[in-house]
Amino acid sequence: MTPWRRPLTWALIAAIAVTLVLAGAGAFTARAADPIKIGFGMALTGGLSANGKPALLAVQIWKDDVNRKGGLLGRPVELVFYDDQTNPSTVPGIYTKLLDVDKVDLIISGYGTNLIAPLMPIAMERKLTIIGMFGLANNEKYQYPNYFQIQPAGPDPQTSTAIGFFELAAKQNPKPQTVALVGADAEYPQNAMVGARELVKKFGFKIVYDKNYPPSTVDYTPIVRAIKATNPDIVFVASYPPDSVGMLRATHEVGLSPKIYGGGMVGLQFTSVMQSMGPMLNGVVNYDFWAPESTMLAMPGIKEFLKDYQARAEKAGVDPLGYYLPPYSYALMQVLGQAVEGSKGLDQQKIADYIRASEFSTVVGKVKFGKNGEWAKGRTLMVQYQKIRPMASEKETIEQFRGPGKKIVLYPDELKSGTIIYPYSAAKN
Repeated sequence: MTPWRRPLTWALIAAIAVTLVLAGAGAFTARAADPIKIGFGMALTGGLSANGKPALLAVQIWKDDVNRKGGLLGRPVELVFYDDQTNPSTVPGIYTKLLDVDKVDLIISGYGTNLIAPLMPIAMERKLTIIGMFGLANNEKYQYPNYFQIQPAGPDPQTSTAIGFFELAAKQNPKPQTVALVGADAEYPQNAMVGARELVKKFGFKIVYDKNYPPSTVDYTPIVRAIKATNPDIVFVASYPPDSVGMLRATHEVGLSPKIYGGGMVGLQFTSVMQSMGPMLNGVVNYDFWAPESTMLAMPGIKEFLKDYQARAEKAGVDPLGYYLPPYSYALMQVLGQAVEGSKGLDQQKIADYIRASEFSTVVGKVKFGKNGEWAKGRTLMVQYQKIRPMASEKETIEQFRGPGKKIVLYPDELKSGTIIYPYSAAKN
């Protein structure tokens, strides 16, 4: 090799080496920046879509917030989701596709007890960590250690939607004596009814009516007439949104007026239902999870979340207030995100172990999990609808629910924002 060629050759070799190193570094950077995929089904159509769509928006807001801060583990977060159509039979296929085709890194459940139930066997078979979005007692049968629940039901979920209701009833003077229990023949209502029966015994009430109705029921008047014939002091209703509306309308039509009414009615928390029911809600005492009362608005981060949610709600075509499920959907993702960062990876077992051992700061307050993945301490609210007025327009109807004073928190004591109007007829009229 001639002397003048030697420097050129070494220069060429060095350039190739640098190129290879840079290419390798680029490939590593690309791999490091691959998104973390979180998959789920959600009720975007069907009977639970009025809550499923707001829940999706809350999850999307969390994704945007976390990505603005650099993602998780230095990687962006991507959501992969499908419409479960509020149909439990779609769930196995959706999650099989998410795991086997989409290759998601993590999963969360869709919304509701009936949609979580068919996911449980899949999660157990594949040893997945899963956080449930508002399912009642989904893990009582399985006792799967890597399941967690964002609904604040507490260690005894079957009584969670009824405990405050019956405690309040027992404190009234004179104490009511007789109880009518009625619920849909579906998973959540039946779990709630089991809990209600336990509490009836605990507080010494007497059951005078205890029946189920088919989920396909459209005329609730005969049911309400049968309840009225027993003249109960207390009426506990465990229902899904369509039947909650049907039961309440029939209650007014028939003139059923016990001393206390409500308890476990899903749907009355939705803005669309509150808007359509209006003053018919007055006096109903019902479970809830969030209300725009001062005690709830004091929780760190909640005002900022609601401001963002409400600014995006109209364009997304979802519940304009977002007071029921969205704060908890956002909190669910906060728990998952903190667990990924805290466990320093995506290992399913390490994430589960971290969740089990930790307390999380969320927009719905501190969250600590206990038995069967439920909250270590329950915090299901009991609220009473009060002083709701008929309004001239839909906008005015919604606005009266935006601030405090319409859904008074009666239970638990640490979040109480007012007192019960008793009996039901006094508030109803």
